[in-house]
Amino acid sequence: MVDNIKSQMRKGVLEYCILSVISRQEVYTSDILEALRQADLLVVEGTLYPLLSRLKNNGLLKYRWQESTDGPPRKYFTLTDEGRQILTALNQEWETITKAISKITQQ
Repeated sequence: MVDNIKSQMRKGVLEYCILSVISRQEVYTSDILEALRQADLLVVEGTLYPLLSRLKNNGLLKYRWQESTDGPPRKYFTLTDEGRQILTALNQEWETITKAISKITQQ
């Protein structure tokens, strides 16, 4: 049961974390995976690609193709203006939620 709860918690914040990583600079998929790994939020490509597609289809991301000397062309992602607006709103909501959780768990 604990593993299921932990998994649901991680899924709930994963899109927020992906938007945060992409907001810093144009990134390739492996850059996103590395940033998440360094934060101890392990995600596999099979989980990341559908999330990136959904965020793009919702108008929050855009990408450009770049030729690679090491293989096929690569997609590099950036946030759209709408993606930046959503991330700002999510940042504010995250602060509200973490304050509320701290109040509850520290009582």
